[in-house]
Amino acid sequence: MKDITIPGGKDAEKARKLMRAFSPLSGTELKDEYPVTRSEEVQYAVEQAIAIFPVFSTMSGAQRADFLEAIGDEILALGDDLIQRAMAETGLPESRLIGERGRTIGQLGQFAAQIRDGSWVEAILDPADPDRKPFPKPDLRQMLLPMGPVAIFGAGNFPLAFSTAGGDTASALASGCPVILKAHEGHLGTNALVSRAIRLAAKRTGMPEHVFQYVVGDGYITGLELVRHPGIKAGGFTGSFSGGKALLEAAGKRPDPIPFFAEMGSTNPVVVLPKAMASRGEVIGQQLVWSFTLNAGQFCTNPGLIIVREGDGFDKMIKAMHDAVLDRQAELMYGKGIRTNYDTRTREMLHQKGVTLIGKGPDGGPLDGQATLARVNAVDFLIQPELQHEVFGPFSLIVVCPDDAALQQVLRSLGGQLTATLMAEEEDMSGREAFLADLVNRCGRLVWNGVPTGVEVSPAMHHGGPWPASSDSRFTSVGTQAIRRWVRPVSYQNLPEALLPPALQSHNPLRIWRRISGEWTRAGM
Repeated sequence: MKDITIPGGKDAEKARKLMRAFSPLSGTELKDEYPVTRSEEVQYAVEQAIAIFPVFSTMSGAQRADFLEAIGDEILALGDDLIQRAMAETGLPESRLIGERGRTIGQLGQFAAQIRDGSWVEAILDPADPDRKPFPKPDLRQMLLPMGPVAIFGAGNFPLAFSTAGGDTASALASGCPVILKAHEGHLGTNALVSRAIRLAAKRTGMPEHVFQYVVGDGYITGLELVRHPGIKAGGFTGSFSGGKALLEAAGKRPDPIPFFAEMGSTNPVVVLPKAMASRGEVIGQQLVWSFTLNAGQFCTNPGLIIVREGDGFDKMIKAMHDAVLDRQAELMYGKGIRTNYDTRTREMLHQKGVTLIGKGPDGGPLDGQATLARVNAVDFLIQPELQHEVFGPFSLIVVCPDDAALQQVLRSLGGQLTATLMAEEEDMSGREAFLADLVNRCGRLVWNGVPTGVEVSPAMHHGGPWPASSDSRFTSVGTQAIRRWVRPVSYQNLPEALLPPALQSHNPLRIWRRISGEWTRAGM
């Protein structure tokens, strides 16, 4: 739980590289300096996590639940210092960060409740049958067990809910896996404050000292060192496609490949069908502009692709979107690199064949993202796969389809997505059932008559999707099912009762839900 440093003498400390966080509010670096973690310190951190894994992984669900709840308490106790620091490092408004803090504490509480109940281990008991012919049936019992130390990568666009004590860290700690977090370079001070809260919570609740550690790195080097270390058993990442893919490939090229769960964003297509457009097209258009420009469009669920089936109300919807974009004030982006990349990607999109500008909002300061809306016909979209690439920021592209056949071709050309949305009336779906199937096959969450921005933390939430939205569409990074990324099933055959984990013992001392001979029950066997 200490900051990761290894004694190296005064000369070594003088030579250590230091990093500062950049403030988009002031346009300057903040004064606090954070030492870059050395290679030997990464090794040391993993070794400490390995050493405490047997202890932490066998603690009761109630003990780990107390720890998670204490983290929430300590984060709240940071008060306004945390909010102000996060504002300085990200430029996000106070109200957004207060809400994100609430979400962070809330999901810690959800994981605490999940592991305190204990049924998440999915215990299965299949009793022996010594009289079975021609061979006796063995006694088999299975449950989920934690894998080992995991590497987590903080996300740039959510300094609290997807970073230091965010969903990845919370779910890994809940499962019994020690965490080594690579702090995001964009909010080093926020990370230091939250890490201190985790340290205090661990001490309060009697956790092993190195149950949570963090490293500071410049670029991918430190991240690659973490992922390649043989003591790391899994990894979690939220960020860009290039960053996630590089780490995923490193995890797969190890002598012992490990699972690496990367959530890499998507264009989150919205399909607008004729009857909905005819009856409320102007309202739909205004909703979508609000959604793709919210917080300068810096969400992985930003609706960057709007696929419209032409019909009555089309012109009115486009006019409403044009007017809404022109009224949308530019908002601060996270930093110079984000703004530069947004400008570059927007120019590239507008220079593609057949793409025309519908409207741009007012320009702002040097780090403000200018709302931009463009359109293209279905044919030009289909022959230019690069139009499917995400533009991280307040940009959206309308794909105009003259008929259902063109719309279906567009849908079937899409890669994997985190979300897909249908703006439709129920009568719109008559004869268009295939559209629903096409969208389901390409997304992790299907939204009906809403906007995809805003991801509820719920046991029923799936935040992931087919490639390239995420590296493994079977797993979510939001909601209590996220715990399943850090565990593996283990079967015990014919073990004596005294040697079985409590979750698999016949009398069910934990009183958890278990499946015995195909039936779910809390009773003993």
